[in-house]
Amino acid sequence: MTEVPTVTVTDLPDDAVLVDVREDDEWRAGHAPGARHIPLSQVPQRLDELPEGEVHVVCRSGNRSARATAWLNLNGFEAVNVAGGMGAWRDAGKPMVSEGGGEPTVR
Repeated sequence: MTEVPTVTVTDLPDDAVLVDVREDDEWRAGHAPGARHIPLSQVPQRLDELPEGEVHVVCRSGNRSARATAWLNLNGFEAVNVAGGMGAWRDAGKPMVSEGGGEPTVR
């Protein structure tokens, strides 16, 4: 397997374009403000929603996002995996929002 470019949540650029590949219920529970939601299974069909330039891919723990990052890079995109996913995001005290109110959480 090709090595996947990876960044920690603490080294993520402030202006990073974040793509969250978790499922709908995970997204609704809590996500990074400004992130784009494209579930992993929909990535191939929704490539037109990705901007040009570097995108940072996140999931719950970093496994699904690593697969998405590898696939995107093989298909001509500049993608970087966010190590530790939203769990690391939460643990680093980064801001989170949820859909429909309620305290944001990571599922």
